[in-house]
Amino acid sequence: MRPPAHWQQFSLLTALYCAQGLPYGFFTLALPVVLREAGWSLTWIGFLQFLGLPWAIKFLWAPWLDHRGHTRAWLIALQSAACVAALLLSQTTLVPGGYLLFLVVFAFNLIAATQDIVTDGLAVRMLSGRERGMANAVQVGAYRIGMMLGGGLLLWILARTSWSFMYVCMASLLAITLLPVLGMKGLSTTVLMSKAAHSAQQPPRVMEHKNLLRWAWLHRAMSPHILMFALLIFSYRFGDQMISSLFTPFLLDQGVDKADIALMKGAVGSGASLLGAGLGGLLMLYVGRRTALLFSGLAQALSFGQYVLAACGVGGMSLLWSATISEGIFSAMASVALFSLMMDASDPHHAGTDYTLLASAAVMVTSLASVVGGVMGDYLGYAPTFILGTVLAVLGCLHVIWRIDNDVGHQRVAQAWTKVDRQ
Repeated sequence: MRPPAHWQQFSLLTALYCAQGLPYGFFTLALPVVLREAGWSLTWIGFLQFLGLPWAIKFLWAPWLDHRGHTRAWLIALQSAACVAALLLSQTTLVPGGYLLFLVVFAFNLIAATQDIVTDGLAVRMLSGRERGMANAVQVGAYRIGMMLGGGLLLWILARTSWSFMYVCMASLLAITLLPVLGMKGLSTTVLMSKAAHSAQQPPRVMEHKNLLRWAWLHRAMSPHILMFALLIFSYRFGDQMISSLFTPFLLDQGVDKADIALMKGAVGSGASLLGAGLGGLLMLYVGRRTALLFSGLAQALSFGQYVLAACGVGGMSLLWSATISEGIFSAMASVALFSLMMDASDPHHAGTDYTLLASAAVMVTSLASVVGGVMGDYLGYAPTFILGTVLAVLGCLHVIWRIDNDVGHQRVAQAWTKVDRQ
């Protein structure tokens, strides 16, 4: 069976990652603004991150999705379920502490996290090492488009219409992202496993025993390579995630209204991220993993300095706009470099499981950093919190480079680390 053409691959990945970014953009960018306006504390807004628990524990069911069923069927079912969840949310009311709202949001995250397992496994198996840089640019860019729609367009719609109508619009947008999946053929997990095995010149190792499959995530998690990369992700992401969780409440506390926040973070910021994703893909292609990770990580950390100045009362709105644009560009570039490295570290025969474990580690870092950032923001203020996050981001980036330079212990990562993919 012939594999899908490149344009089909990229259009499919664009739709799938956009479908993930759309609700995420609303829940992380728009909802905190609404709740802050309703009087919620930064600490409680930080704890809302735990509604994303399925993203942190999705490795528990990743092996089952990795080795059972038909990829296309999984994607159709999950995308359809996301549309239904959005319609259910349209029937809830925006009452802080409302249990029904929280329950449906949790279910929404469960569906999206499961779709992410299937999508990431598909991407790792479908793409060659040389394609991963630009493919991760597509991934980050499409995800940011989704965030732009969710955190910008949907917030704009909410500000001008109603809670119910906004979620109907979300369901409609999610339905559109289902179309490329319906048009794709030949996405059987078995076929893709065979393709991965052929490229690795060894037979696929499909686990048949249910008990082995149930505990496969633990076996993979205990792999020294997965543990090491999970720690590196913690180092690389903790500082910047601690700061990022405070961006929208900070803007609101600076006197920026919802419509301007929607334009600044949801539209312009996400648009800058699209540019950053493209630049990140080109950087990966022309200078390799190591240089791209070092440059983008440090550039992102240094861009946070603008938020420090703004928190000290310097610069006004012009500085906030500059900070939004530069942080959007460099954070996307850093994500492209990190995600490509995570793909390199994933075994093609356990692609969904390995990548999911690493992605779950990233989500855990985000949740922990958000809580820490919220508590520190409440007790210390924005400026000290931004300063500490910036220092941690710089140190974390340098630690990752030093660690892989000196003892990577991983053949696929070692081969890709300093290699320039341009031919």
